[in-house]
Amino acid sequence: MAADLTGRTAIITGASRGIGLAAAAALLGAGASVVLTSRRAEAADAAASSLGSDRAAGFGAHAVDEAAAQACVDFALERFGSVDILVNNAATNPAFGPLVEQDHARFAKTIDVNLWAPILWTRLTWRAWMAEHGGTIVNTASVGGMVAGENLGVYHVSKAALIHLTRQLALELAPKVRVNAVAPGVVRTRMAEALWKEHEDGVAAATPLGRIGEPPDVGGAIAFLASDEASWITGETMVIDGGQMLGTAITEGAAQRAG
Repeated sequence: MAADLTGRTAIITGASRGIGLAAAAALLGAGASVVLTSRRAEAADAAASSLGSDRAAGFGAHAVDEAAAQACVDFALERFGSVDILVNNAATNPAFGPLVEQDHARFAKTIDVNLWAPILWTRLTWRAWMAEHGGTIVNTASVGGMVAGENLGVYHVSKAALIHLTRQLALELAPKVRVNAVAPGVVRTRMAEALWKEHEDGVAAATPLGRIGEPPDVGGAIAFLASDEASWITGETMVIDGGQMLGTAITEGAAQRAG
């Protein structure tokens, strides 16, 4: 059955492009009104306009700016009347290289955006609407939070923590609010370009389903988790990776077939 979100309102952080924009499109397509955030109001407005609906609105709010986040929640309530869905999608990855080579500033920025921001936005939406009326929250994690890998340690640690945070919030906010996460593999986004842009064929060959992910692959899953079709699911992390985590034997076989 298709998700039906008619009459509900969603806030999606980091929604000017990529997975965030795809999630907004999927939620809008299921009937929800959507507020798309970005650090720059111009980018948020442009993304909302690209959806071609008066049920889509942009709002400039850096994910860790509490005053801006509160203003966004207030805007959603004033414009659409509720905040039933929160998608914590905003993320960053300024720290590349071994963990022992990282400085505190890059570590702190990664943790602030990838971990503190979901707590902040969850707190604000909980207090403003969900504690009384209920709702659903979906966090954008990553398969990187489930594995160790070279040069992405800070990012992976932040996403591993987000996966655990999802479980913690699901326990604390039940039964009023369901909290789940998606864990994408390699998806065609600007943020993940280093993982696919120069060697997409190789990544696709090493993926059992034969291609890298597209943002709508993840956006549709977010809409499902936000809907009543997932009404008995909470505290879970849905892996969306085309089979990339199934194991080296499978991926090596795929690569040989492609070669």
